[in-house]
Amino acid sequence: MATVTQPGLRPSENTTEAEKHSEGPVARKIEQYTAQVPSDVFLWAAGGSIVASLALRVLGRKEDAQFVGQWVAPFMLLGVYNKIVKVAGSDRVHAS
Repeated sequence: MATVTQPGLRPSENTTEAEKHSEGPVARKIEQYTAQVPSDVFLWAAGGSIVASLALRVLGRKEDAQFVGQWVAPFMLLGVYNKIVKVAGSDRVHAS
């Protein structure tokens, strides 16, 4: 962690970059829970929604297929968030 020092500030006012951009208590709590979920869960969920969407399309339920097919992007986005939390979560600063 790099310490950010600004001229004219007392040593106690100098903080690390991570401390300057730390998350609030709600985000830290969410990160604690989401970091426990394996990344594979989100990949399987995205793949499952693709398969379910295809099945619904084959069954002629076009609107349902489109609805379920739109779940792929949110599942993948949640997977990316999960990975970021595991690699660079707020626990860099807060050890709770």
